Amino acid sequence: MQPLKIVIVGGGAAGFFAAIAAAKTNQNASVVLLEASHQLLAKVRISGGGRCNVTHALFDTKGFIQNYPRGSKALLGAFSRFQAQDTVKWFAHAGVQLKTEADGRMFPVTDNSETIVNCLLKTALAYKVQIRTSSPVVSVNYRELEENLEDKDDKSRFEILLKSGEMLRCDKLLLTTGSNPVGYKIAKKFGHQIEPTVPSLFTFNILDKELRELAGVSVNPVNIRLSVPGKPQLEQTGPLLITHWGLSGPAVLKLSAWGARTFHESRYKGTVTINWLPDSHQDEVRKELQQVRIEFGKRAIALHRGIKLPHRLWQYLISRAGIDKDTRWAELTKQAFNKLIQELNQGQYSISGKGVFKDEFVTCGGIKLKEVNFKTMESRLVTGLHFAGEILDIDGVTGGFNFQSAWTTAYLAGLGMAGEE
Repeated sequence: MQPLKIVIVGGGAAGFFAAIAAAKTNQNASVVLLEASHQLLAKVRISGGGRCNVTHALFDTKGFIQNYPRGSKALLGAFSRFQAQDTVKWFAHAGVQLKTEADGRMFPVTDNSETIVNCLLKTALAYKVQIRTSSPVVSVNYRELEENLEDKDDKSRFEILLKSGEMLRCDKLLLTTGSNPVGYKIAKKFGHQIEPTVPSLFTFNILDKELRELAGVSVNPVNIRLSVPGKPQLEQTGPLLITHWGLSGPAVLKLSAWGARTFHESRYKGTVTINWLPDSHQDEVRKELQQVRIEFGKRAIALHRGIKLPHRLWQYLISRAGIDKDTRWAELTKQAFNKLIQELNQGQYSISGKGVFKDEFVTCGGIKLKEVNFKTMESRLVTGLHFAGEILDIDGVTGGFNFQSAWTTAYLAGLGMAGEE
């Protein structure tokens, strides 16, 4: 009897993690990993600004899934079998220690993504995974086992045609092609439905010259509240970063993730309302500023803000409110005072388009989750076909959540293909 033959298409985080899990679980199996390009683990290398945000230090499963705009329900059971804590242990066992930053993100202590890349490569080779680069897949055919096969000993279900003309056969096929159209093409051929893919985790372009001049100003650790009108209204809180093109930071990235389809439908144009002081009700802000007016009436508003915001940002906000920088608190009109409070609690900014989040690109959409068995990540339509990673209609907010869903689905797929649920 021939050994189990497994082929994994896609040499990214999910592909490697699944290959290792399968090869370790069934050491008699032949595990081949195919990567279309010449570079392996490309996204791992650039993630987290080159540091690789491996996962997030939130070890409560129910709390963890709250960070997935799409896929949280399906991941609940999956995370009960392999979650962030298991990822930390897995890498520790492989010789990589992770550290936790103040916001919960976890990185290798080396602060270098190459540490993760080398770990995955070394571990895969240790378990005799056959790694092949520059091996793009052209098509995949499925062979019914009862067919009159030419090779009576070869009961493989799948025939994989490579661009080179080479034909590979395997019993189990895993697609970890991310948002690459090749993976979707193969899945659709086998009857799978694809939720349309659109960008997630992007920044906002704001056509406001004065705002852009504040590039580099970060409002942190204060949480800013952003909201976009609609049904339902989108709203997120978190630190905010002003950039050369507009707005970024955790608050923007979370909002873009939860509103990925809404923003796509509006062609990334609209209005975002910013509450710079979400922890204070408008009446409280009014009362606080009124006290500043009384106590510091002779001082210039631009120089004495009385509000815990960066100085340059405060000056920008009073300018938006139409207040001259030399105006003293005692000289402030009722109309200007009300306008200032509105800018602090309900400032409106026009979104003119989207940017990208550094070099990382996340999409929402992919294989419909109801068509996948999340115990083994096997297709419910085709025996032996498995999925893991971003090819699925799963995406998380920034902070290590997208990598964690990749590690988890890949681990379960590896075990499932090797014969263990």
